[in-house]
Amino acid sequence: MSKKTSRRRRDSVTRETIERKEQFKYQLLLQGVAVGILVGIVVGLFRFALQKAEEIRNLYIAAAEESMLLSICGIFILLFLSVIVVFCLKREPLCSGSGIPQVKGELRGHINANWLQVILAKFLGGVAAIGGGLSLGREGPSIQLGAMVGKGFSRLTNRLRTEEKLLMSCGAGAGLAAAFGAPLAGVVFVLEELHKNFSQEVLLSTMAAAICADCIASSIFGLTPVFDFGDILELPLSRYWMVALLGIVLGAFGVFYNRSIAFMQDFYGRLKPVWLKAVIPFVLVVILAVLWPEMLGSGHHLVGETASGVFPLKLLAFILVIKFLFSGFSFGTGSPGGIFLPLLVLGSISGGLFTEAVSPLFGFEETYISNFVILGMAGYFSAIVRAPITGIILISEMTGSLGNLLGLSLVSLTAYLTAELLKGQPVYDQLLNRMLAGGVSKKPKRTNKVLIESEVYLGSKVAGKSLAEVNLPAGCLVVSILRDEKEFVPNGSTILEAGDKLILLCDEFFAAELEDQLNQLCKTVAIG
Repeated sequence: MSKKTSRRRRDSVTRETIERKEQFKYQLLLQGVAVGILVGIVVGLFRFALQKAEEIRNLYIAAAEESMLLSICGIFILLFLSVIVVFCLKREPLCSGSGIPQVKGELRGHINANWLQVILAKFLGGVAAIGGGLSLGREGPSIQLGAMVGKGFSRLTNRLRTEEKLLMSCGAGAGLAAAFGAPLAGVVFVLEELHKNFSQEVLLSTMAAAICADCIASSIFGLTPVFDFGDILELPLSRYWMVALLGIVLGAFGVFYNRSIAFMQDFYGRLKPVWLKAVIPFVLVVILAVLWPEMLGSGHHLVGETASGVFPLKLLAFILVIKFLFSGFSFGTGSPGGIFLPLLVLGSISGGLFTEAVSPLFGFEETYISNFVILGMAGYFSAIVRAPITGIILISEMTGSLGNLLGLSLVSLTAYLTAELLKGQPVYDQLLNRMLAGGVSKKPKRTNKVLIESEVYLGSKVAGKSLAEVNLPAGCLVVSILRDEKEFVPNGSTILEAGDKLILLCDEFFAAELEDQLNQLCKTVAIG
């Protein structure tokens, strides 16, 4: 093949890719709606299955207290559930854990999952693990299920890789929206945690998907907030020093939580044979079912009970310790299930415990315990996940109240800064790095051309330089620049300005490396 023919083909692929991207701008909202509806159905069924499994589990435990035969049968049922979990993990290792690190890895090009296989394994394994009583949440699996539905929609409709990432983002946001009835949190989570930048395409398409998914889920579960506290009193400004202090406590506690998760994963990693990992937490389920069945599952009912002030100080501290340990033992196995809801429960208990301990010391009544329970969830989320805006919006939507926005902002910021100063790593970055270091990375097999977008930040290394002066990675081509809502084709003398959106073309195989280098060049502020 001559060089001229090869160049024509490359130019043709480039032209086709750009044209499809332009057309996709107008198709994106409709595709977001389609993905949102599909995600709403899948995640709605997943959430419904978990709800029924929890009801059956509670009824069975109550009946087993009166029958030795049922108690023995219950042990065999849990053994069977552990076998299902092991089978799912062996059949599809990418269904393990929360699922959010896998989605992040997929969006960055490190992982190429079989979407249908992940959906089936995550659904079955998640129902077995969470329904069986492990202290895991439904939100991580819901986000991964949503992302895989988006990927499946992309593959079945023959979308480009660039489009596929957008549809996966739509699905991930829709999954969180359907899991918690929180469409705005789903959108912000995608922008703040998965993409870590603002994109109009991602914003609008994910919003369409999240709204549709939430409508589907709400038609099944109703519009009642996940945590219904009724009328919440307004926290007086005289208590805001306590909010800041709570943020500091939660920031340190969040760093400890992330390190504990790593410790538990190391502990389970040394166990042989592999099936023993799944058996240990189910043994704990048996023990807790006999001694304290309220500790089983995600523990979301503990949030309302803590807010009502029914637990005395010592009992609240004991509940926090037990729930913390059980959550660590459950998640460390890699069983399909998330940490969102368990960490929110831990945050709420921490907020209630803080109020019970501090208020009497300064002559305050414990009237505002509900406020500090809510603040505890947001602060703990911010410290662990390092996504404060998502935490603020998520807790507001889950409680159906906007009355604590100032307090939520203060506790989230304080917890975030404390965790940063303590050099704690965000939990999903920590989990993704661990996963990739363990050899889970699967590069895409396809060799399509993909478009990568990168915004030029104020103060970055490339701002104010000409395109010729910028040391861009080899194997990529800047095909257009979007500036002030106008798109043009650049040349070597084009000066890059803060706010420019670069659109680059590269082989799909090199997309992950290119995005990492662009983050350093375009999104890292150069000091000096």
